[in-house]
Amino acid sequence: MDTYETLNSMLVKLFRDVVEIEQKAIITQEYQDITNNDIHVIQAIGTGKPKNMSTIARELSVTVGTLTIAMNSLVKKGYVNRERGKQDRRVVYISLSEKGREAFRNYEDFHRRMIDDVLKELEPEETKALVKALVKLDQWFHKIQQI
Repeated sequence: MDTYETLNSMLVKLFRDVVEIEQKAIITQEYQDITNNDIHVIQAIGTGKPKNMSTIARELSVTVGTLTIAMNSLVKKGYVNRERGKQDRRVVYISLSEKGREAFRNYEDFHRRMIDDVLKELEPEETKALVKALVKLDQWFHKIQQI
């Protein structure tokens, strides 16, 4: 297999594998009512101060309308709290409920274990090369989104 075929195959396979493994690891018996999309919204909300819908939508690269659909579902399931702004009642602030914070911590723990396990298999030079390559790949993805 040449370099192009190997890279193409590996990128496609890694993307699918990460999504599948993440789904199995995160959507457990305790969190069986959420989807991969839900957990990414929960992650974007985070555990810090409440965020408005525009900020979360921008972080996820979706429209506010698309986010509203996901948010309605997460509020209904008890993962998210919605609150109108005190200064400007038109602004809606989103924060995680206790159930949402637990799901967030579960998601973060999964990612921490995944990275720790990968790093155990790599030599320091390999880790450095992998980080450098992934940063460049990320930069390319951001550049291509601008076009």
